[in-house]
Amino acid sequence: MSKLTDKVWALAEPVVTKNGCEIWDVEYVKEAGQWFLRLYVDKPGGAVGIDDCEAISRELDKLLDEADPIPESYVFEVSSAGAERQLKRESDFERFMGSEAEVRLYKPENGIKAFVGRLCGYDSGDVELEIDGEARRFEKKNIAAVRLHVSF
Repeated sequence: MSKLTDKVWALAEPVVTKNGCEIWDVEYVKEAGQWFLRLYVDKPGGAVGIDDCEAISRELDKLLDEADPIPESYVFEVSSAGAERQLKRESDFERFMGSEAEVRLYKPENGIKAFVGRLCGYDSGDVELEIDGEARRFEKKNIAAVRLHVSF
């Protein structure tokens, strides 16, 4: 699947950039029997609005139809990466080092599957959070997802 998302990323990048945004992620997933192609965008120094998503979607939809990189039918969506965006790439972790993040595990540790703290380390997929003043390291093999965390 990564080759497909790489193709879509390359196709989408000029359109997204032209609209004053940047690509955060491209995802191609099957949910409830339906394929979804999702493009998550971010806007440096500002919030992504519905007008941004609509402009990118309209232009990119035509390009996707012409290039036809996906053989099966799918639903195409463009949306903001969101405040609680998932961190996947090393550059994501570098950019948000020091921010509050949530690490979700595949299996609970001492009955807990989600840990929230200040992101203070990243090394080859291992993530370190400062929780209550103490550093806690989570191994890549145990991590289901890492997201920014927004407290309300």
